[in-house]
Amino acid sequence: MRRQDALPDFTGVTHIFLPINDCHSVTVAEGGTHWSLLLVSVIDGVAFHYDSLPPGNQNEAYHVTQKLSRLLNKPLRFIPLDDSPQQENLSDCGVFVCLNMRHLLLKRLLMVRTDKKVSMSMGGQRIDAREGRKQMLRIIDEFRREGERRRSYVYSNNGQICLLLS
Repeated sequence: MRRQDALPDFTGVTHIFLPINDCHSVTVAEGGTHWSLLLVSVIDGVAFHYDSLPPGNQNEAYHVTQKLSRLLNKPLRFIPLDDSPQQENLSDCGVFVCLNMRHLLLKRLLMVRTDKKVSMSMGGQRIDAREGRKQMLRIIDEFRREGERRRSYVYSNNGQICLLLS
């Protein structure tokens, strides 16, 4: 199987969100020390890099942009944004990736008319990592409760095994 066969079909895709990690070994799932976000606007041919601890993953994000450009068969301009919200410690980078992604998707891309350009700058945007962690826990808990509500039950009925979906 070719690598391209394992990837999704990008036909018709306008934007791609890619969390970037600095681990250089794809065989080490828990590797790396830092996360950042690469937002690729396929329609505009631009890859925006948001890093809460610059220069952080700038080289990794640049290399991913180059590989994605070849995969999409489209030139992509790499733009490291220097106005990304900055973390205040060495442990909040993953929270920043999640919150940046959420803000860019919900407050920028989904709120703009299709005939208008939207600023992808995060300048002036403040991130409260502590509150962000609480929000993520609430979202996870909601999904957990929904999963429990929909859980399948198996029971025996006169020797037959039945599956009950609630």
